[in-house]
Amino acid sequence: MTGWTVVVPVKSLSGAKTRLAPELSAAERAALARAFALDTIDAALAASSVARVVVVSDEPAIELALRETPGVEVVPEVGPRGLSAAIAHGIAVALTGSPPVAVLLGDVPAMRAADLDAALEAAARHPLAFVPDADGTGTTLATARAGEPLTAHFGADSAVRHAGAGFADLVLEVPAAIAPGLRRDVDTAAELREAVALGVGPRTAAVVRTLPDLVAAPAPRHPLDPSTAPVGADRKAAS
Repeated sequence: MTGWTVVVPVKSLSGAKTRLAPELSAAERAALARAFALDTIDAALAASSVARVVVVSDEPAIELALRETPGVEVVPEVGPRGLSAAIAHGIAVALTGSPPVAVLLGDVPAMRAADLDAALEAAARHPLAFVPDADGTGTTLATARAGEPLTAHFGADSAVRHAGAGFADLVLEVPAAIAPGLRRDVDTAAELREAVALGVGPRTAAVVRTLPDLVAAPAPRHPLDPSTAPVGADRKAAS
């Protein structure tokens, strides 16, 4: 099979991670968001099943950091702004040559290359597939085999909407193959502490070391099983 093309949308850093605002300044949130994105992209690039990474972003700091990185193409957003539009544009770029395509959120700093390889291997058995986030309501990864059209359904209740659109839930299909790091996206201080406990990439680790008070508190966490998420939970409007 042709190597996967992975689309990673990266939003503006200046307004990123607003749910960390009670604990962190705008500059600290921007530093974390940049670190999350670059650690996620590095892990995707290191995955043996990934041939190309398409990053959709208008953020100069992201473009500058990735400008000379082999295997990465940074494309600006076009037309309407927003996560859905950025993902659709990235998918259109990614489909050149008709490879298998995956959309990966850019805030899974505890994901390792092997985690993504295992998920993509499982995804290749299905025309369409997705990985729900750790809370079971959002989505961190959505995939389409080569030749399959991909319309991603990120946003509020994305896990339910992906399942309803015919995407196979890889956590239900092959739970042992889906690592916690791939499911732990980060929007809150508690989620950051969970990611740190799983082991984050070097850029995120470096920023976290400057925030000792934030990561020192105990982190309540939901088991990584969609069936245990709170009923009606919708905490990942951007997932």
